[in-house]
Amino acid sequence: MKISQLGMVCLAVGLLHGAETANERLQTAADVMGEIMSAPDKGIPQDLLGKAQCVVVVPGLKKGAFIVGAKYGKGFFTCRRESGMGWSAPAAVRVEGGSVGFQIGGSETDVVMLVMNSRGAQKLLSDKFTLGADASVAAGPVGRTSAADTDAKMHAEILTYSRARGAFAGISLEGATLRPDKDANAEMYGRDTLTNREIVMGTGHAPKAAEPLLGQLDKYSMHKDQ
Repeated sequence: MKISQLGMVCLAVGLLHGAETANERLQTAADVMGEIMSAPDKGIPQDLLGKAQCVVVVPGLKKGAFIVGAKYGKGFFTCRRESGMGWSAPAAVRVEGGSVGFQIGGSETDVVMLVMNSRGAQKLLSDKFTLGADASVAAGPVGRTSAADTDAKMHAEILTYSRARGAFAGISLEGATLRPDKDANAEMYGRDTLTNREIVMGTGHAPKAAEPLLGQLDKYSMHKDQ
């Protein structure tokens, strides 16, 4: 009996992420942010992080594993509270995109996205959006400061970064799609009806497992008006 292409994709996705809980992934996301930001000369410019309205962290985005040209990952995003101080409870997202096909091998990459303005934040809070089509995206600058990087990409709504095999750089994720991860949200908050907008814009408390990630963002980001 032949297995359908869609069935193979679902099987691959299950193998990639089935064993990891949302709480474990939150801790991994915190580790990713801490490791990236602890190397200021090679990490995300702290002034950019200070200006970001939302931050997306996808630990272990799969690229080309089982699915040629594909990207698949599960992560979280959090946005600044209206006061400008502190970060919201995190909402879970899936990142998907690329062509369909199969190959042996592939790579795994940690991805961080900075959402730089309110329009980008509104796209992130929607049910689904595609980088490059629904929101402008560019590879983010790397280093202690972004002041020297004045080209057009600094006007992008979303700046994207990747880390693979210890190397950190800006990366273009144009064409990738972000959508809510309802299963992970239900695991974190005990309700499967919560939308990402309700989680991020609401007044509820973040789960305890999210404290390390939010702590890293508090440590390395400034008030948005500074």
